[in-house]
Amino acid sequence: MSLIHNRHIVLASASEIRATMLKNAGLIFDVRPGRVDEDAIRQSLESEGASARDLADTLAEMKARKISEREMEALVIGADQILECEERVFAKPETQDDAREQLQFLRGRTHRLLSAAVVCEGGKPIWRHVGTVRLTMHDITDATIADYVSRNWESIRHAVGCYKIEEEGVRLFARIEGDFFHILGLPLIELLTWLRIRGDIPA
Repeated sequence: MSLIHNRHIVLASASEIRATMLKNAGLIFDVRPGRVDEDAIRQSLESEGASARDLADTLAEMKARKISEREMEALVIGADQILECEERVFAKPETQDDAREQLQFLRGRTHRLLSAAVVCEGGKPIWRHVGTVRLTMHDITDATIADYVSRNWESIRHAVGCYKIEEEGVRLFARIEGDFFHILGLPLIELLTWLRIRGDIPA
């Protein structure tokens, strides 16, 4: 059952997983993907020496801002996720070869997932949070990686890191430290707590 609340909430993301998390939490909201040129923004920020945390936060804000400037009365949630490993920042794979190369780099190492959310109102950010998770991958073989990518390509092609922890991808990992919702791409507990404190959803 959905929560009863008075504020118009908009999710500025095309992610089905993020929408499912909010829906399962009982929120009533609309989806208006905030489409920005992520590659150009990422390249610009990286050239300025921005951290992975700054990348995630900025991309989330720009998505929320874009929709908020059109939906001035709504609370607009923007989100983004960045994967960083040994100072290398990863983008979503374009091909299966990209996916295999990324997983080969990540195997046997610990990487960070940074999941950012920014809420805008009236075209301006009013809340933000970046959650961090540390994940250590087994030292898996090339054959295991190839089989995994081949079987799961349609599912993982839009996933940062080329895996989905909520699916078969969990078998790739030896250790996970952090919030499960952050892995899925949204600091959900922090967002819901903020909405509750403000009175936008029932206490």
